[in-house]
Amino acid sequence: MPGNRFGHALQLTTFGESHGAALGAVIDGLPAGLPVDVAALQGALGRRRPGRLPGGTGRQEPDEVEILSGVFQGQTLGSPVAVIVRNVDARPEDYEALKTVHRPGHGDRSTELKYGRRDHRGGGRSSGRETLARVIGGYFAGLLLPQDCRVTAWIEELGPFQSVAGAELGVYGLRGVDDAQVEAWLLALKAQGESVGAQLCCRIHGCPPGLGEPVFDKLKADLAKGIMSIGAVTGFGYGMGADFGSSFGQAVTADTAHFGGIEGGISTGDPIHLNLTVRPPSTVGEKAKAGRHDPCIAPRVLPVVEAMVTLVLADHYLRQCALDRGHAEGLDSKL
Repeated sequence: MPGNRFGHALQLTTFGESHGAALGAVIDGLPAGLPVDVAALQGALGRRRPGRLPGGTGRQEPDEVEILSGVFQGQTLGSPVAVIVRNVDARPEDYEALKTVHRPGHGDRSTELKYGRRDHRGGGRSSGRETLARVIGGYFAGLLLPQDCRVTAWIEELGPFQSVAGAELGVYGLRGVDDAQVEAWLLALKAQGESVGAQLCCRIHGCPPGLGEPVFDKLKADLAKGIMSIGAVTGFGYGMGADFGSSFGQAVTADTAHFGGIEGGISTGDPIHLNLTVRPPSTVGEKAKAGRHDPCIAPRVLPVVEAMVTLVLADHYLRQCALDRGHAEGLDSKL
C-alpha cells in the first residue's frame, strides 16, 4: 500500500490501524538542534483525542506519545523522528459483524475492490484515527517555521450555529457560540442516530513570502492536497473560494485580499485564508445510537487541518531556504 508519505524536503510517513496495536509517525528532514517540548506535543494530540468532548465518541484514548528515535536531551538529532501512540481502548470485536458488510461512505467497498482484502476493524487505514499521526507531524513541522507564523482553524458553520467574527474560540471550535448549546444540540442529534457536517475556515498569519512554485508545486495546490487528504474533508477553497465563480474581474482585482495571500501559486506574505467542507459521519441510525461514534467530526478535524497546513508550509519553507542559500552562495562566488 503506497501513498503513506507526505512532503518533499520534510517528509511525514504515517502507519498503524484504528484497532491495531498502535499508530505512529516518522518525520524525516528535520534539522538537528530543534527544541522538543513533549508536553506541547501531548497538548496538540489532546485537542484531537477521542472522548474529550461530550456528544462525541465514547472511545477513551489517552493518546500518550512515545518518542522512539530522533530526539535526545530535548532536541532533534537530525535523524528521523519516530513517534507512536498505543491503542488502549480498541474493541475490534465490535466489528466482527462487518466482515462481509460494506458500510456506505467508510471506504470498505473501495478498499476491498482495490486490494482484495481489508481491515474491517473500524476501517483500518481509512479510519479517522490515522489523523493522530498527522498531528504529531504538524507539531514537529511547526518547530521549523518563524515564530510569528501562526495557523488557526475554526468552525464557521455547524448546523444552526454560526461563528461570530473576531469572537473567542469555544471548546467545540466555534467563535462566540455558547458551548453548552452546541453540546446539547449534538447530544440530541446523536440520540436521533443522526450526524452533521460543517464549514471550516483556516487562517495563516505571518506566512513568509515566496513559498510555493509557479507550476505544479503551487502553494495552493499542495495546501489543497494536504487538506483534501483528510478523510472527512470534501471541499477546499482559498481567498474568495467558490465566490470567484460568481464574481466579476474588476471587483476581484480591486482588493488583493480576495486572492487569499497566494498569487501565481506563491505566497505574498499577506494572511492566507482557507475554507473547507467536512462531511457528516457515515455511521447513522441505530448503529450510531449504540456505537462509539461522533455525530459531528468537525471539532476534532480542526487540529488535523492545522497540522496539514503547517506541514505544507514547513516543507515549502525548507525548500525556499535551500533556494535562498543557493542564490547567496552563487552571488558570493561572483563577488
